[in-house]
Amino acid sequence: MSEERILFARFTAKPGREDAVERLLAELVERVRAEPGNIRFDAHRTTADHRAFFVYEAYRDAVAFESHLTADYGLAFNAALADMIEEDGSQLTWLDRI
Repeated sequence: MSEERILFARFTAKPGREDAVERLLAELVERVRAEPGNIRFDAHRTTADHRAFFVYEAYRDAVAFESHLTADYGLAFNAALADMIEEDGSQLTWLDRI
């Protein structure tokens, strides 16, 4: 079994906050992609509902993911995002590579 940590996160912008969420997420993308342990970080909006966002993430291992979680810009992102989305934070689904 691989040590990679792979997940997708989903969240729904509150009505009228879609563009603000997109801008916030776009700023995060480049920073996360520059993390030494990041393999992939792709952000998307669904075509059917532009308030629905999905992020596909892959990290080298648990240490890389923990480093991602504790990065100051990630903490700031999550704090700002909290008031802009309907859920109580990103909804995470862990994935295993096949």
